[in-house]
Amino acid sequence: QVQLVESGGGLVQAGGSLRLSCVVSGLTFSNMVANWYRQAPGNQREWVAMINTIGSTAYAGSVKGRFTISRDNAKNAVYLQMNSLKLEDTAVYYCNVVGRNSGNNYWGQGTQVTVSS
Repeated sequence: QVQLVESGGGLVQAGGSLRLSCVVSGLTFSNMVANWYRQAPGNQREWVAMINTIGSTAYAGSVKGRFTISRDNAKNAVYLQMNSLKLEDTAVYYCNVVGRNSGNNYWGQGTQVTVSS
């Protein structure tokens, strides 16, 4: 059974930092492309960042330069370091993995990030 468990969310003041973690089990993580998405109240879920199987990364324009995605295949984990947080970063953040070859798609349950002024 595939499981994605996110952690690290919480309440932080604007300008602060948080580090999200997502631990994946039940599949060969090294073969998976990993993404972070987020969904704010009343908004559609939006893509935030991606890291592929060889460590190449991509970011949404709204977070580029502030967020860093990374992975540790030995720990079956993907991380999102979020710096210089803004009020508009408030959302539920979701971990997502997609099979490099299979295209199978899995989601975590989400972790709440709230940025206060």
